[in-house]
Order: sequence, then C-alpha cells, then structure tokens
Amino acid sequence: MQNIKKQLLLLLSFSALSLTALLGQSPRAQLPVIHKPILFNTPEADKITEALQIFPANSAYNEDISGRPIAQNSQAMLSQKFNKSFGYNLDMGYVIVPANQKKVPVDVYLYPDESDPGPYPIPDNTPIEEWPVIDKNFRRDDFPLRAYPGQSLYEIQRKGKGDRHALVLDPYAKKVYEFYNTYRTDTGWRAGQVSIFDLSSNKMRPERWTSADAAGLSVFAATVRYSDVKNGIVPHVIRVTVKRTRNQYVYPATHAASKLTDVNLPRMGERFRLKESVDISKFSHDAKAIAMGMKKYGLIVADNGGSSALDWLISITPDSRFKGLEDLYKLSPSDFEVIVPTGPDGYGRNQ
Repeated sequence: MQNIKKQLLLLLSFSALSLTALLGQSPRAQLPVIHKPILFNTPEADKITEALQIFPANSAYNEDISGRPIAQNSQAMLSQKFNKSFGYNLDMGYVIVPANQKKVPVDVYLYPDESDPGPYPIPDNTPIEEWPVIDKNFRRDDFPLRAYPGQSLYEIQRKGKGDRHALVLDPYAKKVYEFYNTYRTDTGWRAGQVSIFDLSSNKMRPERWTSADAAGLSVFAATVRYSDVKNGIVPHVIRVTVKRTRNQYVYPATHAASKLTDVNLPRMGERFRLKESVDISKFSHDAKAIAMGMKKYGLIVADNGGSSALDWLISITPDSRFKGLEDLYKLSPSDFEVIVPTGPDGYGRNQ
C-alpha cells in the first residue's frame, strides 16, 4: 500500500512538472516569510520576486514576442520619431510588505474616479521614484530638477518634482499597489492616482482608465529588477517611456494620453523589439540580460517621458548592485523594430 502511495505521489509530481514545462514556466521556490517591510535593493527582496509569479505565464507582460510580425510603419516610426539615443531611468524602487501590514487611508486628489479604493498597505519606508540616486553617469539633462542627491528618504517623501511613483508589493496577497504623484504629509499619505493589480490574474484596468502609468499598465511588472538579470535574460516585457505618443492605445494598454494623431507616433501599449541581429556579445552581464529580454519580450510604451537628450527611456530599479548598464547607451533606434501586438483573442487590438 505504501508503495502505491509513493508511486501516486511521484506521478502527481511528474505531471505537475510536465505541465509547468508545457506552459513555459520555471519551477519557483517557496515564498519566504517576512515580518517587516523590506526594500527592493536587498537579497531578501530578490528571493521574494524570484519566488513570485508576476502575472500568469500567458499574460501580455510575459509574452514571447520574438516571432511576432513587424509593423508596416516600423521603420518610419523609428527613423522619424526616435532620432536620439536610447537610454534608461534608474527610477522605480519598491517596498515589499508582510502579510499583516497595516492598511491606511490615502487622499487621492487627482483621479479618484479612476482609482481603486483603499485603504492601502503603504509603510513608512515606501520609496519615491528616483530614490536613491546611484548612477553618476545618468544621462538626463533635467535630472537635477527631478531628484535630490544627498537627501534622506524622509525628505524626498515630502517634497520634489516629477511623477513621484510609489510601488508597494504584497506578495502574500499577490497584489501590487501603485501610486502616482505620491506625497507623505503630517496627516498621512496623498496620491494623485492609485491602482491595485492582482498578480494572479490577467484582468486589465477598465477601458479608458489610467493607472499610475498613463497607459493603464502596471509599473512594477514591467520594471527591470535586480533579480531579473540573475539568469541572463530579463523574463518579462520592459517598460519604456517616450517623448511623444499618439492619441490611441493598443492591448494590453487601456488609456491614451496625447492629442497627437500622427500614425508614426507610438500608441500607449506599442511594442518594440531589439533585433535578433544586434550584437550584444561585448555587453556587461547585466546589460546583456536586459538586451536579451528586449529581444524575446520586448519593450512596451507605458507613459510619456524623456528629456532634450533622450527620446526614450526604459525603467530599472535604482539598485547599486547593477553593473555595466552604460552599455545600453550603445543601442540606437535602428537596432529596434516595432511589432504587431497581440490582443487577448490573439489579434492586434486598436482603440
């Protein structure tokens, strides 16, 4: 009888592993337990994000787009509209909260009608976008206006400029809370908009609703985290902001943020792919992992942004453990292509 039980358990284990392989997923470690909020730039955060399935394997965020057809206006879009250097933002830190994190009210003052109701598990050490400053080679001519080197998190939570995103991950509830234009005050937290994403679901934002990102997408899911480069390829789509967008959106985006109608401007949700032929063999390990991710999972237009020096910027956590990211500056618009996106039914969707 014991032998039969063992055989059944082995069979069930084998079936589960086979199903995992069939779905293209890697087996994940058990989610470690934490008892206090921890920041993104720690080994503890790495273990949690590695163990957590961030959206289902068949999500648009995890879609292998390496075989998708090229859009007819790909060359026109890239040659005319992205005529400056490719770059990156070290901007989107996050905090991970324990299962018993206290939830508090947040004053939502810009888009309350397009926000998910609270209260929210936002702890005192929640990082604000672009904290901390770690990269002396950061190529942003307006950077000194956006961040404040030398200031404490406490100070930056209370003053500053820019979009001021804040990201809170509850891995035990499988939810991420994303805040736009976030401030901490003497009476509590304020935010321009709040979106809650269920990481176990492919459910999108309501049609024509924004999120903390103009496109209605998850900032956290599409930002490059340090744990993403461990295995040599970022395993998800990467968030990119561009200086000018078209007044349209395409799946999985749900919202546009422009009055421009030029067909050679990207829509919110537009997907770019680094060409397979681009030689990245001499890139640093971390830059190569990001470039490999851009070849397999691509970039997704998530918001308007840029500077006079750079037309497009990908989002990377401001983690001092990253090395050699400056190799990404070697890429140019001609190294990319625009692809025909996939809709929920397998076809491109254009709103």
